Amino acid sequence: MTSATTAPAGVTSYDALVARALAGALGPDPAALRIAVAFTTRQAVRHDGRGTGYRNEVLSLRLAEAVGSCAVEPGALPDRAVEECVGADVASLLGHPLPPVRVAALDAYLMHVTPHTPDHGARAVALPAGTSLEKSRARARAVAELLDLPPGARVLVVGVVNSLLEALRARGLEYVPCDLKGGVTEWGEPVVTDALAEAGRCDALLVSGMTLGNGTFEPLREHALRHGKQLVMFAQTGSAVLPRFLGHGVSAVCAEPYPFFWLDGGPGTLHRYRAGCPGDAR
Repeated sequence: MTSATTAPAGVTSYDALVARALAGALGPDPAALRIAVAFTTRQAVRHDGRGTGYRNEVLSLRLAEAVGSCAVEPGALPDRAVEECVGADVASLLGHPLPPVRVAALDAYLMHVTPHTPDHGARAVALPAGTSLEKSRARARAVAELLDLPPGARVLVVGVVNSLLEALRARGLEYVPCDLKGGVTEWGEPVVTDALAEAGRCDALLVSGMTLGNGTFEPLREHALRHGKQLVMFAQTGSAVLPRFLGHGVSAVCAEPYPFFWLDGGPGTLHRYRAGCPGDAR
């Protein structure tokens, strides 16, 4: 079992984590494990009472009892990717030319090796049944609670989710919304596109796991580590990957493996991890 307060020894970057997985240093030889099922999940949503909507697309890979996922920009994933994953061994997928395939494969492998259980540092948070907006707001509160900041502090939010912005505002926190797509928030606030350019003027970072798939996670982790800032990850993408960086730039993770809250109206479970708290981080 890995340490309760830090990432595995020697894991100093995402690439280092992949290398350790390939070497069999984190569990079974990934070359001996095959993906049984590969699928994509696509959705479009516009919550009641909201003036704007959004779309999601997620690649998911099933390894035994585990499902690993990586979100992609809608339409960006070629259809052949799903067929290429089915029956492939995990080691080959960790070297796949498409980054989302590599991330989903690593997530599935680590979910198989260290599922979200108390033994691995996860603390379950019940997500109540409700409408899409009610569940979105409940998740947002669970994520925002992982930030330890006084009112008036400024948070860089990478991956704009309007319910998260609401939750930050309710706590008296300022925020800078950032997303590669740009645009404006539900309330007409401009969304910046360069996270690193804005990070210096923010006290903490609240970042989507989707940054794993688009290659922007490592610079943000390094910024947080270098400047001693809180970096809280909300993770549907890489929910089993990101806890590995607790104490190495990541201060907390709200992990949400498949199936995600937006797939149905029933109850669900989130898994929270914190660095530096015994039994509350991997």
